[in-house]
Amino acid sequence: MRVTVLGLGAMGQRMARRLLNAGFTVKVWNRDADKASPLLAAGAQWCDTPAAAVASTDVVISMLRDDEASRAVWMAPATGALAGLGARTMVVECASLTTTWVRELAQVVSSHGLGFLDAPVVGSRPQADAGTLIHLVGGSAEHLERVRPVLAALSSVQHHMGPVGSGAAMKLLVNMVFASQVSAAAEALGWAQRQHLNPQLVGATMGQLPVCSPAMKAALDSMAHRAFDPLFPVALVEKDLSYFVTEARHCAANTPLADVTHAVLRQGVAAGLAEHHLTAVAQLYDTYDIDSTK
Repeated sequence: MRVTVLGLGAMGQRMARRLLNAGFTVKVWNRDADKASPLLAAGAQWCDTPAAAVASTDVVISMLRDDEASRAVWMAPATGALAGLGARTMVVECASLTTTWVRELAQVVSSHGLGFLDAPVVGSRPQADAGTLIHLVGGSAEHLERVRPVLAALSSVQHHMGPVGSGAAMKLLVNMVFASQVSAAAEALGWAQRQHLNPQLVGATMGQLPVCSPAMKAALDSMAHRAFDPLFPVALVEKDLSYFVTEARHCAANTPLADVTHAVLRQGVAAGLAEHHLTAVAQLYDTYDIDSTK
């Protein structure tokens, strides 16, 4: 199979490399051409426009930052990806986007007689490197089976969630739950500081209790050791929570916890933490000085 990857950010780069290592013929496009250099050295083919990148390919993997970027790349006159799609190309949207835009894009792609899946991923850079991401897939079962060999090079499991838009909705839900837990962990450690508790001991103890999920355990460990390498930057999570709460308004859902979590993330961005890992929101609570708590 010939596969095109649109978008070579932290995740897109890793996904393209996994596809190359799995033996697929890979074409790539990115706004910043320099990011493609390591992939070109590994055998990928560079294309100057999204339209050129998707021409004569079997599967398009799109991994763009947000709705705005996705719309621009797909819909630009003449150079947009939509203009270059072939007669049998399958489109797989893997970014975290709104269900509104995903369904609109799917409708446009389908009007050209082509298949579409929304298949955002759960996992970060280590999982992308190892090919152990989790795909949350919306679309027809037939289309999923058609592209499963490609997705299997990227993920350890592909959950079929339902029709188009189901994958995007599930991804926003997952990220809301995750961000809420991280926000709770940050607040808890801020409170622990004021109770003169050792944050590392708090994290280690909480991690052994039934109340603590694996996600919160990892977050507490990150916060306690001040390890904020940007596996999942605050700015991206804030974007996803903004999508979640906006769509909640559209469907009249009551989401007070998501609203509060989104407010915490907006504070993090305003405080200069946008490109830090999500757990860096612990700094909003002035939680502790590790040396002073030993």
